[in-house]
Amino acid sequence: MADDETTLHRLRTPVLDIAYHEFGPAGGEAVVLLHGFPYDPRCYDQMAARVAARGYRVIVPYLRGYGPTRFLSDDTPRSGQQGALAADLRDLLDGLAIGRAALVGYDWGGRAACIAAALWPERVRALVTGDGYNIQDIKGFAQPLAPEDEYRFWYQYYFHTPRGQAGLTAHRAAFCDLLWRLWSPSWDFDPQTFARTAVSFENPDFVAVVIQSYRHRYGYAEGDPAYDAIEARLAAQPAIGVPTISLCGADDGVGPPPARDPDRSHFTGPYERRLLPGIGHNIPQEAPEETTRALFDLLEGGRLR
Repeated sequence: MADDETTLHRLRTPVLDIAYHEFGPAGGEAVVLLHGFPYDPRCYDQMAARVAARGYRVIVPYLRGYGPTRFLSDDTPRSGQQGALAADLRDLLDGLAIGRAALVGYDWGGRAACIAAALWPERVRALVTGDGYNIQDIKGFAQPLAPEDEYRFWYQYYFHTPRGQAGLTAHRAAFCDLLWRLWSPSWDFDPQTFARTAVSFENPDFVAVVIQSYRHRYGYAEGDPAYDAIEARLAAQPAIGVPTISLCGADDGVGPPPARDPDRSHFTGPYERRLLPGIGHNIPQEAPEETTRALFDLLEGGRLR
């Protein structure tokens, strides 16, 4: 991905001015690459051009609250809830006149991709998801996990407090750098790699969107009423029927994958889970070849079990 802004495009949707990078022929089959928290489109630097070189139209957006993406109105709630992320993706497809796309996403981006595949399968040709079924069971969040799992979510509980919001505001780069190191303990990234992404955290809405996201999923913050209908459908934990490959980093420091796939029952179509040794949470940036291969396996005749 270029370091200048020659590849930066903008799209005005009903809610956002979405910034995105685009690669490949405008008439190619669409592929949308979706980043997570706390990352940005740079996680796809080694993947986007390779996919575009095969003739695909590749779209890599900045999620709400990241980089140059901006809200159109001061009155719009700065929500990071899952329904908002999914609606943003649908608005992006609509605004770019993309009827159907292959989706690749992890973390927040994987959540948006999984929701689109579950609720609007006619818009999704195939799905590469980081860490399986990413649709939140918000009702289920009320139940505590085993202690060995709970401690990994310390940052979420920190964000539930005024101290956490103040801490993220004052130390956003240092905080996100810490999460990168904790979540990808085997990834030896250099300071320049982190710095290229950290500029996206300077978005004026970054903190508000992040805090609302981690509070909403536990019932500690109200959602934006604009997404109530979507959230109601997600409460039923809808299945995903589009062809899917789930990529799981074996060294993921926030959500280590169990040996037995806990998400298989959520996928009713062709599906495969692939464990990636030595890979942490930031799957496409740590394992660009494996992520690209999964996408091509889905789009170019690879067979799934």
